[in-house]
Amino acid sequence: MADKNLGISLLLDHYGPMLTDKQRDVIDLYYNQDLSLAEIAEHEGITRQGVRDNIKRGEAFMLEMEEKLHLAQKITGLLEAVETVGRLCREIEAENRSVHSAGIAKRAEAISRLLEKCVNDYFDTSEEP
Repeated sequence: MADKNLGISLLLDHYGPMLTDKQRDVIDLYYNQDLSLAEIAEHEGITRQGVRDNIKRGEAFMLEMEEKLHLAQKITGLLEAVETVGRLCREIEAENRSVHSAGIAKRAEAISRLLEKCVNDYFDTSEEP
């Protein structure tokens, strides 16, 4: 196969649950674990061509979904905005150390809590028991 499109790993994070188990597994092994097609074929008990076909079908599906939904692009932009707001909040808190405004400190703390809640509520990928 040609050079790996590392953006596929990002798409796998967003659209992986929509793939078949086999597609998700071989794409993960290929892109995230950096196994060769032959290694994946041996691991999965299928032919090298079967691995390639599963990867290609899974890639095509995820690329089509991203083209229609732009989910990975939107989430990436939102995470960048969250990081920027967090950085700006830390800068405000640092500047406030010399000004000592209780109001500024209170608002900066509220922003920090909201950002933390947002990240925990919407971007936490840990599995629920």
